[in-house]
Amino acid sequence: MNKSNYSRRDFLKGLGLGAASLAMPACTPNSNTSEKPNIVFIMADDVGTEVLGCYGGTTYKTPNLDKLAETGTRFTHCYSSPVCAPSRVKLMTGRYGFRNYKRWGHIPPDEITFGHVLQSAGYATALAGKWQMVLQKNDPNHVTKMGFQQNCVFGWHEGPRYYGPMIYENGKVRTEPENVYGPDVYCSFLTDFIKANKGKPFLAYYSMTVAHAISNDLEVPPPVGPLGRYKTYAELVDDMDKLVGRVVSALEKLNLRRNTLVLFVGDNGTPDAHIVRVENGKYIEEPIISKMGDKTVVGGKGKLTDAGTHVPLIANWPGTTPAGKVCNDLVDFSDFMPTFAELGSAQLPADRKIDGVSFARQLKGQRGNPRKWAYCQWNGKAWARTQRYKLYRDGRLFDMQNDSLEKSPVIPDADTQQTLAVRKKLCPVFDTLNPDFPSKSLKKSENLIV
Repeated sequence: MNKSNYSRRDFLKGLGLGAASLAMPACTPNSNTSEKPNIVFIMADDVGTEVLGCYGGTTYKTPNLDKLAETGTRFTHCYSSPVCAPSRVKLMTGRYGFRNYKRWGHIPPDEITFGHVLQSAGYATALAGKWQMVLQKNDPNHVTKMGFQQNCVFGWHEGPRYYGPMIYENGKVRTEPENVYGPDVYCSFLTDFIKANKGKPFLAYYSMTVAHAISNDLEVPPPVGPLGRYKTYAELVDDMDKLVGRVVSALEKLNLRRNTLVLFVGDNGTPDAHIVRVENGKYIEEPIISKMGDKTVVGGKGKLTDAGTHVPLIANWPGTTPAGKVCNDLVDFSDFMPTFAELGSAQLPADRKIDGVSFARQLKGQRGNPRKWAYCQWNGKAWARTQRYKLYRDGRLFDMQNDSLEKSPVIPDADTQQTLAVRKKLCPVFDTLNPDFPSKSLKKSENLIV
């Protein structure tokens, strides 16, 4: 990857968003466009690891995703934020939320996304499905300005996402009949984009609406569709898997698979309940009960536990990604931005801190330079973790291998040589990353902050 970096101002000039007389070349010097892979990045909504068969889930059928894992690489330690909006900002910008996430459903206008970065390197870019980074009616062209040239997203807080969807397509409103299913529209938009851009490198970001429940924030309840009720979580998981299959099939028909990385991830953990109907003006939920063999898993969306932040990550790139490989390296959501930049021979901005660590080499079956810890902060709390141990900012340490539900923290007085070493490794993370949000060390850990 070219190591030279540019500021946001330079990026926007290069994308044609600054004065034309000041525009810089869009691609990195000496880049070879023919060697750049296409990237189809699929992010499911509210899907934790227990949902997928390839991660041991037994409640739902996910044959298309399981096949991608079987013929590609499955990551076992990918961590998101516990809810969607901060996950998306971290993912798109490569930066931890304390740097740029100040209010719900908002990405600061001066941020640079991986859409900007790949666009500057000659990629055609598109996003379809869920945006939720602005009220579209206040800024209809917001998605385009944030780096995605073509876009098709539902109107968050304005209209339905499923049946009879209200959709902004490239800044213009289109409202569909009640028998039209939004996920089909978003998928078709993205596959049409892929077909139109098959002769150049492209980024197709499929920010799925499934398997999130219907919108319950509208003045009028959303249409129920032909079933006469809202779809269950299991039915939306089935839709998710079939839609992934449609995208992969489109790539195969266009003979694009060997030069296309398909990357699938969940945005946060599974919820513990799901809206299925409306009675007397009230939304009625049913519990989501998932199984991994004999083990019952309760969804943890909104929590900093593994049930809220441990998400599936599958990479499939025929001829490049090793088939059937399981990668145990840590990945957190800040890592996608630098990974896409490295894959696309693109430049990262120099005027801001990028927290992410590229895992591009791991996608190719190479050793890479894996991160030593992952970090997550939400709702006044934070943790740093390795694959096995998780340390919260307040000093609680959990052995996730033997206590995945976080019931019994390791007491400092009972620290072993191993857990003392973990505290020494992870305690400084909090102070180094965010001095305004320091760690609260406990007893034996106090002298370990360096």
